[in-house]
Amino acid sequence: MFRLLSQWLNRHFSDPQIVILGFLIVVGSVLIFTLGNMLAPVFCAVIIAYLLDGFVLVVERMKLPRIIAVGLVFVVFMTILLILTIGLLPLLSQQIGQFLQQLPSMIATGQKELMRLPEKYPEFLSEQQIKQIIESVGAELTNLIQQIFSLSLASVRGAISILIYLILVPLLVFFFLKDKKKLIAWFTSLLPEESELAARVWQEVNLQTANYIRGKIWEIFIVWVVTYVTFISFGLQFSMLLAFFVGLSVIIPYIGATVMFIPVALIAYFQWGWNSEFAYVMLALSIIQLLDGNLLVPLLLSEVVNLHPVAIIVAVLVFGGLFGIVGLFFAIPLATLIHSIMKAWTSHRTGDDIR
Repeated sequence: MFRLLSQWLNRHFSDPQIVILGFLIVVGSVLIFTLGNMLAPVFCAVIIAYLLDGFVLVVERMKLPRIIAVGLVFVVFMTILLILTIGLLPLLSQQIGQFLQQLPSMIATGQKELMRLPEKYPEFLSEQQIKQIIESVGAELTNLIQQIFSLSLASVRGAISILIYLILVPLLVFFFLKDKKKLIAWFTSLLPEESELAARVWQEVNLQTANYIRGKIWEIFIVWVVTYVTFISFGLQFSMLLAFFVGLSVIIPYIGATVMFIPVALIAYFQWGWNSEFAYVMLALSIIQLLDGNLLVPLLLSEVVNLHPVAIIVAVLVFGGLFGIVGLFFAIPLATLIHSIMKAWTSHRTGDDIR
């Protein structure tokens, strides 16, 4: 047994480049898990700078110095962020407040509708089963309200954290963009000499991830705007709030779009009941989701991530469970990283190039 294990280790880890690649992966993972909370503003700034660097490169192609390109992109980014913050947050908070005010009446209406089910379908449901369902839902809502209340008690701490992010993150983003070459040169100087394999993996992951994240952000924005215009044209309540979450739902492939049908259907039902307006809204949402999956995604993300749907779903479940919302957003880039490492490992051992 030990002989077989020793042979396997010699076969797979005798190459120093593979050892260096594994060492870098382990060190990076340990840093993220141990210092993730403390360095969260730095990681956030790195991600934003990573996304904005593509626009800086476009401006640089106009034969402008990098410092001017960085300044222009940074000013545009901060202006858009300020406009969205001033225009969007008050509307979202207003609709959240309206939703919380109408929530008790929605719950009462839902209970009445549920209590009618045993009369319509006595062979499938009993009154006792409906009461158990109502009690369990009530318990979940109570827990949710308690969590919201606990968050409100920690609002001072949250406000301080937000203030730190608002000051530190933009400042870090600017310096990451301005001093990109210096920072990369400094980081590269820390790497061992025999790190060609790690560099090849990074090149592939960098290309795939950059295209994916930029395409995904455009997809979120387009789906959000189109959904909002559609909902507001039908007069659906909480249009901005629902459209915002429909846009964010595209972060989770296959699952997010399906899940968002539930809150939209509930709000539409409580507003109109079973009538034509309800059917039109659900049909419009279905068309938006179909166009997103069959037209928008192929246009924005064509040939970006070559992963099987099963691998994507597994990545969403695993990384979402490990890192929460952040893990859901970066599930596919992380899966791409693992896929690229496996390809690099296999191709390096066989003497082939990564393709």
